[in-house]
Amino acid sequence: MSQASSSSSAPSDRPVPPSDIRTISIAESGAAAECLARAFAEDDVARYFVDTSDTKNWSEQEKWELHVRIMRSIVEAHCLKGLALTIGPNYDCVALWMPPGKNMDDKLTMFSNELWTVKGKLPVEGQYRFKQEFLPLLHRSKAEVLGSLDNDSWYLVYIGSKPESRGKGYARRLIEHVTTQADDQGRVCYLESSNGANPKIYRKYGFETEKTIRLTRGPKPVEMEIMIRQPVPKTSFTNPPPDHRVAQTTKSIEVQR
Repeated sequence: MSQASSSSSAPSDRPVPPSDIRTISIAESGAAAECLARAFAEDDVARYFVDTSDTKNWSEQEKWELHVRIMRSIVEAHCLKGLALTIGPNYDCVALWMPPGKNMDDKLTMFSNELWTVKGKLPVEGQYRFKQEFLPLLHRSKAEVLGSLDNDSWYLVYIGSKPESRGKGYARRLIEHVTTQADDQGRVCYLESSNGANPKIYRKYGFETEKTIRLTRGPKPVEMEIMIRQPVPKTSFTNPPPDHRVAQTTKSIEVQR
């Protein structure tokens, strides 16, 4: 997650889903959260807020329930402030995008308030990791990579498929559904990858690694790769899209204890 400035996007920034890709309503947030919770069940970043020193006596069921609550809060925030998409007959894959110009400050405030008040809230160390380490790191990294385009890019916050629904092309459809529009607009796409196996997949869709960031309050550093996708201009002799490209750099940053 990261912050952007307070200007709002034009209606044309929100894609119109075809029949098999649809927008998730807030009433569907539970089903969408279940998909993401299962997709990120073993993800190091997702576990980073749950597997802490003050949850060592928690059962796996208690940790799972908290994990699902976190995902539901994130889905609800995107239903209200961003773009939540799904595909497949039973929420088989879910993608959460933040469109250009959306106010991430409001989203983060709303998400934080919801997350900390749900039953089974994060323990003290989990809250510290999320509020004081994770969010500032993501905010700073996105601003550094995108610069003046921080508020004028598409941000893929989460995408995940149920284990039994992988290999069906669902994730590709949800990514290309937005990257096609980003190309038409001449806009950059941005994401953080928390799974070391995924960057090579994202490269197939035009993303390239900009930098590596690290969370360092746990027993071992947890890495995420920052990736951007430059817009692919269409060949045209008239009315080319604006050139919203980012000069690429490669570096690594981290938050120290």
